Amino acid sequence: MHVRVLAVGDRQPAWVDTAVTGYAGRLPPAWRFRVDVLPAVKRGGRERPAEARDLESDRLLKKLGDDFLVLLDERGKALSSVELSRQLASWQHDGRNLCFAIGGADGVSEAVRQRADFCWSLSSLTLPHGLARIFCVEQLYRAWSLEAGHPYHRA
Repeated sequence: MHVRVLAVGDRQPAWVDTAVTGYAGRLPPAWRFRVDVLPAVKRGGRERPAEARDLESDRLLKKLGDDFLVLLDERGKALSSVELSRQLASWQHDGRNLCFAIGGADGVSEAVRQRADFCWSLSSLTLPHGLARIFCVEQLYRAWSLEAGHPYHRA
């Protein structure tokens, strides 16, 4: 099984990439974990946010294939780390590759929401995209460590 994060927005500070790479390096090699980044649509005076969102969403959908899609969305279901660990184990038994998607600055289209197999809320707070990437990968590592009996998570 492969696990990846598919994120819209290619201009993140170096500290975001450093943190994501640090946690990603701790994930099990069998996951073949990677982060795929899609460029954000440039927003100018003529480009309306809904049009940019729809273009980004179309690009995202084209990159999915038949992956089990977990959409990160503030309106999604909040999970504790323990609940995420259990959920991750369940998704792994599904047999499909896992994709955790983070939309652009204006979110995702209804088509992406409909395609999602699960909507996950990292927080009821609105997070900058870089922090959402870091939180996502850290929580994946934490969930794996719980399932593996690794001492990283301390209750």
